[in-house]
Amino acid sequence: MQICGRHFRESELDWIRNQVKSRPDLNRVQLSRLFCRYSGWHKPDGGFKEMSCRVALLRLERSGLIRLPAPKTTPTPVGKIKRTPQGEPKAHIKLKAGQVDLAIEAVERKRSPFWNELIERYHYLGYRRHGGAQMRFFVYAGNHLVALLGFSAAAWRVAPRDAFIGWNDVQRQKHLYRVVDNSRFLILPWIQSKNLASRILSYTARKLPHYWQRRYHYKPLLLETFIEKHRFSGTCYKAANWICVGQTQGRGKWDRENAYDKPIKTIWVYPLEHRFKERLCG
Repeated sequence: MQICGRHFRESELDWIRNQVKSRPDLNRVQLSRLFCRYSGWHKPDGGFKEMSCRVALLRLERSGLIRLPAPKTTPTPVGKIKRTPQGEPKAHIKLKAGQVDLAIEAVERKRSPFWNELIERYHYLGYRRHGGAQMRFFVYAGNHLVALLGFSAAAWRVAPRDAFIGWNDVQRQKHLYRVVDNSRFLILPWIQSKNLASRILSYTARKLPHYWQRRYHYKPLLLETFIEKHRFSGTCYKAANWICVGQTQGRGKWDRENAYDKPIKTIWVYPLEHRFKERLCG
């Protein structure tokens, strides 16, 4: 069974079952670490892929293949985002194009709730917790907070993107971590500035590899994003030299019934270096 980009063998499922049965005090975090060590499931920087492992274990349990230890704590509901006066709408601010200096700030833990709140309030998709490698940013123009961006792990399999890269399944499984998804992009609704969106995308694409290298000890080679076709035309991505490589089929990640009930999205990519295809297919 393949989950989170990894094939789980029956022998590994037996190992998980034996651990849970023989160690009654084992909790889920400990189990994920033990399994990563047992199976050699590592991140590119050498650390264990604990978050992906925990997600995979939950999906295995939901499929009826294993039974996990009972959770020790009650998880915080994802949808409960606290609203604060700081996140209230502001008076409209009009900035002249090209006359402001952009700067980005990586979101640290103490500022994370504020980023979550603004995304939940003002982004049409709202806030959603992502697993795996990810980074979030505040974008400033001078002294004004103007935008927020989120980057996370790439989609596992996307036919137009994969055809554009030219890799096979083995190469994709080996190098997919080098592709990063721009999962959220929000310009705050009270900010007005011509061409600001494309400027932010271009600026962030130059800065992101260095931030990613600092946190995860490798640089991404390609960015991707998905834009709902009936909502947006992707003008700002095109102006920032992103490439439209096709569109989705309207199937969700877990569409096993061929329902095709998801919005059609255009697929855009942005190479971060000239030899990205050669390296991703290496």
